[in-house]
Amino acid sequence: MENNLKNTLREAGFNFKKRLGQNFITDKNLLASIVRGAGVTKSDTVVEIGCGAGALTRVLSENAAKVLGFEVDVGLKPVLSRALEGADNTEIIYGDFLKADLKSLEQKLGGYSVVANIPYYVTTPLITKILEESKLCRSMTVMVQEEVALRLCAKPATPEYGAITAAVALRASAEIIKKVPREMFTPRPNVDSAVVKMVIEDGRIKVKDPVLYKKTVHAAFQSRRKTLENNLVGYFGLSRGEAQKILAAAEILPRARGETLSPAQFARLADVIFEFSSRN
Repeated sequence: MENNLKNTLREAGFNFKKRLGQNFITDKNLLASIVRGAGVTKSDTVVEIGCGAGALTRVLSENAAKVLGFEVDVGLKPVLSRALEGADNTEIIYGDFLKADLKSLEQKLGGYSVVANIPYYVTTPLITKILEESKLCRSMTVMVQEEVALRLCAKPATPEYGAITAAVALRASAEIIKKVPREMFTPRPNVDSAVVKMVIEDGRIKVKDPVLYKKTVHAAFQSRRKTLENNLVGYFGLSRGEAQKILAAAEILPRARGETLSPAQFARLADVIFEFSSRN
């Protein structure tokens, strides 16, 4: 299969572009297991971001009602045309998903899921865009660098736990459903990967101001060596006394550090800051 891919790419005059993080998968068993893990059914609409040579796109088209793919590299047009021949339920947009108007897109799509082998360099902005802008995305099943997968699914007070963990947790539950060794890719990257499934649940963690929640999380992880009190003082311009009162009202220990707080605790802290800001 790998040789077939190389032959197809060569015939199309395609050269891998390192700057676009192009690492393709062709193993049909692996691709089928990703689609199964995503829970794709014949009634689903699926958005794929970074179609590459179309191997995953093809499997998605065979299992979903409709597939909308985004591919930033127009040089892959002849490759995708060949890979998706006869896949009438599939449409490819040659453009950058990060620049897409998600509101307009969702008006046409309705409810959908994202399934993708994401280029490593856009992992965080892409996940963030969907979680912050999407109203109709039900889940994301994405192949990412293994260390990023561990961060997305980390528990508080672990080395992997960070701002992205808490940011994702506000709207989605995340779990690693498959680990993928680097040998499965063409060309082979320098790191292993993992497939993470994020199920989006609006109202999963209730918070008065989602933007302030994000700022609170950012403040807490601004400097992992500092206490949460010091980070709040520096980020929000609070006096030390004000920061201490806020932490006490949120029932958080005075010397706590950001990485020890659960997403629910961050929500409570953000709500207390919201109330403090409203009064002042």
